[in-house]
Amino acid sequence: MKKKWWIPYAFLALPLAMYLIWVIIPIFQTVIISFTDWDSVSPSYNFIGLENYKMLFYDYYFLTSLLNNIKWMVGFVIVAIPIGLGIAMLMDQKFKGNKFFKTMMYLPMTLSFVVIGEIWTWILEPNHGVINEFLRGIGLGNLAKPWLSDPNLVTYALIFAALWRQISYAMVLFLAGLQSVPTEQIEAAYVDGANSWQRFWYVILPALRPAMVIAITVNVIDSLRAFDIVFVITRGGPFYSSSVMANYMYIESFNNYNMGYGAAIAVIQFFITLGFIIWYLINSFKKEDNL
Repeated sequence: MKKKWWIPYAFLALPLAMYLIWVIIPIFQTVIISFTDWDSVSPSYNFIGLENYKMLFYDYYFLTSLLNNIKWMVGFVIVAIPIGLGIAMLMDQKFKGNKFFKTMMYLPMTLSFVVIGEIWTWILEPNHGVINEFLRGIGLGNLAKPWLSDPNLVTYALIFAALWRQISYAMVLFLAGLQSVPTEQIEAAYVDGANSWQRFWYVILPALRPAMVIAITVNVIDSLRAFDIVFVITRGGPFYSSSVMANYMYIESFNNYNMGYGAAIAVIQFFITLGFIIWYLINSFKKEDNL
């Protein structure tokens, strides 16, 4: 029977065409627009070279947004991953009610950032929000703050709200990774007299390296994609103090009709994200070579 070599390509043709239309072509269009002064309304535009990119270096609001993205990145990696790993280690143990607690921990994953933003807008409300009411209730009313209107606190309040979902995500990744940890090695370490910390540090953690790479990469990319929760809760305010690159790009492109400048912000964000994706792919290829 003659082999029909074209069948795999036929199945791939439609998804590749869709990917080309909705992802690849818009990327090139965005790069081209970033070299123009297009306002998204006029039928014509002028090519202005690297002017949009030069302006970014002197734009206080863009630099503030970039710095806030770095804060998001640190929060998602330094806070979400260790806590997610700790909860995954706990949930991997056998105890009564394990499935119930695992489901409850997973629950934030089922909510979109828009819904989470609405919930945390109420939790962080300064007068009757849960956090400030709790602080007042235990006699720490002096710690009650206007979390969303203080320029020095608002970004950290937003990161804290987003961590509610991101920690659950990290937990799921590590729970899946723990299933591949060889129990024989853990039992051998136990027989050799290794304590709990030594078994975790020398046996479990090295085996979780693939899951760790995925968790770091996904969390970094998610921190760079932060937009919806910022837009829902503060829209980047007050005075752009909580803005992130995606939010600032949206404001410049669709509110200020400065599409060329917004496209330049998008291109910068794209290449930063692409760097982490390449790092992830290199690690994945190394893993396959070691198999």
